[in-house]
Amino acid sequence: MKSSARIALLLGTALVASTSFAFAQEKGSVINVATVGEPPTLDPMASTADLVGIVSQHIFETLYTFDKDWKPTPLLAAAMPEISADGKTYTIKLRSGVKFHDGTDMDATDVVASLERWMKTASRGKQTATTIAGIEAIDATMVKISLNTPYAPLVSLLAFNNSAAIVLPSEKQAEPMVDFVGTGPYKLKERKADQYIQLERYAGYVSPEGESNGYGGARHQYADEIRFVPVPDPNTRVEAAVSGQYDYVDSIPVESFERVKGSSASEPVMLQPFGWPVFVLNSGNGMTKNLELRKAIRTALSMEDMMAAAFGSTDFYALDAALYPAQYVWRTEAGTEGGYNVADPEKAGELLKAAGYKGEPLRILTSRQYEFHYKMAQVAAEYLKLAGFTVDLQVVDWATLTQRRADPTLWDIYITHSPFLPEPALIGMMSTKAPGNWDTPARAKAVDAFNAESDAGKRVTLWADVQKVIYEEVPFIKIGDFNALSAKTKTLDGVSPAPWPYFWNASIKK
Repeated sequence: MKSSARIALLLGTALVASTSFAFAQEKGSVINVATVGEPPTLDPMASTADLVGIVSQHIFETLYTFDKDWKPTPLLAAAMPEISADGKTYTIKLRSGVKFHDGTDMDATDVVASLERWMKTASRGKQTATTIAGIEAIDATMVKISLNTPYAPLVSLLAFNNSAAIVLPSEKQAEPMVDFVGTGPYKLKERKADQYIQLERYAGYVSPEGESNGYGGARHQYADEIRFVPVPDPNTRVEAAVSGQYDYVDSIPVESFERVKGSSASEPVMLQPFGWPVFVLNSGNGMTKNLELRKAIRTALSMEDMMAAAFGSTDFYALDAALYPAQYVWRTEAGTEGGYNVADPEKAGELLKAAGYKGEPLRILTSRQYEFHYKMAQVAAEYLKLAGFTVDLQVVDWATLTQRRADPTLWDIYITHSPFLPEPALIGMMSTKAPGNWDTPARAKAVDAFNAESDAGKRVTLWADVQKVIYEEVPFIKIGDFNALSAKTKTLDGVSPAPWPYFWNASIKK
C-alpha cells in the first residue's frame, strides 16, 4: 500500500489498473462515455457538480489548469502570472492565436468580461470577488487583476474546472448561458436531454505547447467525437463495463472490481486515495442552523458502519478524521479529538434535548446515481432515528439534488463527495456562497488568515486552525477516505488517471 500510495500521489491522487499509454493513436474514432447521469447544466460557472466539470472541460478552458503534480500551469495564459511584491497585483499574459468555436479570436476583452461574469455567477467566483479590487485589459494580450489584500489561492481558483473561471466571448456572457462557445479541443454538436451530449473535434483548436502533463500541456484531438451518455443506475453501469458497451464507464460500485477485472472487454480503473464522502449541513438555515443540533448529528453517526456499507472492504476505504490523508502536506489532526466516529445515539439524544429539538423532520438529500451515497444515507438514517430524530430521507436523481441544494429552505443535509484537492481553498464548502451557507466570525478569521498568507510553511500551520474551526462548528462532516472505481475498454488508449476523467489525448486502438 505504501508504494501504491506514493505512486498515486505522483499521478495526482490517481492510480489506474492496467492502463496502456502506447500512443499509436489514429484519428477517426468515437469515444462513448457512460456518466452517472444528466448534468444540470453545461455552464461550469453555474455549478460545482463534478459531472458538469467532466463534460464541460472539453468545451471550455480556463487561464490555468493543473499538471500531474497538481501544480498550476498555463492553459489560455501564456505563462504563470507576474505577481507584485505586495501580492496585490497579478499580470497575466495571454496566448496568441487562440480562437473560440465561433471562429473569433480570444483577447483580453473576453477574459475581463468572463472573469466579471465568474465573480457574479460562480460560487468560487463570488468567494474570490471580495478580494478583487478590479480587472482590466492592459492591451489585447495582457490582463491585470488588482486585489484588496493578498490572496494565495487565486491562481488555483483560476485553474479549477469546478465552478470554473472559463473564458467566453465578450459578447456571449448571458446568464443563464445560451451560447456554449469555448476555446476547447471539442465543441458542442448536440445535446438530447437524458440521452447524450455529443461533442465534435474543433478544427480551429490551438493547443498549448509542450508535452501532455496532467490537465496541462498539449491537448491532442485523436477522437472525432466524444459522446457522454447518462446511465443513472449503478448496476447498469457495471453491466455496461463488463460487456464493454461503453469505452469508459464512470463511478461504479467498488464491489464490482473483480467482475470488471475478469472481463474480456474491459479493465478496472482504480483511483486511490481518491477523496472523501461528506455530509454537508445547512448551517445557515432551518433547524441545522442550531450548532448543538449539528453536533448531535455528528455524535450519532458511525463513520465505520457507513464506510463499510458503502465500500465493503478496507481495500477500498479508510477511517480518517483529518480532512487530508498522510500523502498531503495539509495533513493535520488538529481539532479532530472526540469528534469523529463517535457512534453514540444515546449521547446524541441528550444533545438533541439540550438543543430544544421538537421532532421536526430532518431532511436528508441523497442520490442512487452514486450508490455509495445512498448506502451511507441508509445507515445514517438508522443511527439518527436511534438518537431521536425524525428522518425524512429524500432519494432523488443527482440533477435534482444539485437544484434543491441551491434552495436553503428545501434541505437540512445533503450527501456528496470530493476528491482530495491540491489547495484547501478549492473545497466548495469553504465558501460562504456554497450550499450550506457557513458564514461565522470564527470561520472568517481562520479562513481569511489562511487565504491571505503566501508563505507555504505558514499556510500549513494556518490550515490546522481552519480544520479546528470546522470541527468546532460542524458545517460539514467528513465520513472517511475512499478509492474510486471506474472502467475502460481494453481498446481505449491514452486516458490518463484523473479524478475528472478527460478524453483529449485518447483514442480507440484500431
